[in-house]
Amino acid sequence: MQPYFLPYIGYFQLINAVDEFIIYDNIQYTKKGWINRNRILDNGSDKIFTVPLKKDSDYLDVVDRKLSDTWYKDRKKLINYLYTLYHKTPYFDEAFNIVTECLSDDENNLFNFILNSLNRVNKYLDIETSIVISSSIGVDHSLKSQDKVLAICKAREATTYINAIGGMDLYSSIVFESNELELKFIKSHSITYNQFDGVFVPWLSIVDVMMFNSKDAIKEYLNSYTLI
Repeated sequence: MQPYFLPYIGYFQLINAVDEFIIYDNIQYTKKGWINRNRILDNGSDKIFTVPLKKDSDYLDVVDRKLSDTWYKDRKKLINYLYTLYHKTPYFDEAFNIVTECLSDDENNLFNFILNSLNRVNKYLDIETSIVISSSIGVDHSLKSQDKVLAICKAREATTYINAIGGMDLYSSIVFESNELELKFIKSHSITYNQFDGVFVPWLSIVDVMMFNSKDAIKEYLNSYTLI
């Protein structure tokens, strides 16, 4: 999977569901994706927050991108913004501590910054899945999409590959079967919880989930899916 900063609960369901989670560091950064941004709750609506990056070539991999020189000031503003939005939530103290640690990380490499945040959230949620960085695996890294996934699975001696439900159109079960691999997709069940008694806004950043839910409740959400 691509690295995402403080992604939605489905991303953590996927990490928790597998024996090894392979995270791409040598994949091209995409401007309009969710690598360095996500959604939070602001007055009953979703609002995007972004970790700003230094201007650089659009063709660089995630591991070659750096956080903006303004990030030190920007992160203080974001931390204060999150405090304003969420300080009245039931699990604010625990969640805000984790989120502040993620945002205050002095790592300026985009990939490492994201990886560190994932590790912090995983630790909080007792997710013990091994995370393996893609470039450390001995495959032909010029391969793309399905071919690269197959190569990585073979290198790791995998028997089953699980992806998010959004990837169904990207992979062929017939091709996976011919390579002696089972292909599965994780379909999240509907997850709802109280958000200040307003209309529920689904699939926000894990930040929102942690603010409104106990650790035990989130751990139950991690198993709220079907493999298809």
